[in-house]
Amino acid sequence: KSFFSESLSTDSGEEVSTKEVKKILQDLIDAESKKKPLSDEFLMQELNRKGYNIARRTVAKYREAIGIASSAERKRDSSR
Repeated sequence: KSFFSESLSTDSGEEVSTKEVKKILQDLIDAESKKKPLSDEFLMQELNRKGYNIARRTVAKYREAIGIASSAERKRDSSR
């Protein structure tokens, strides 16, 4: 297991690195409105639209792994 990176399947059956998915998540969140942060559900839909088969719980896991707070926490932080 330590020799292989984690991967995810696309709609076409292609394997992609979780690093690639995390980068896309980071980019989506960086571009979001600070007053209306993107929910994990919306992020999941965007990734699915781009062809990545991913569940909302997996989006939350990846978001936490890269150190990004939940949408509620990001909204609360932006209002300070």
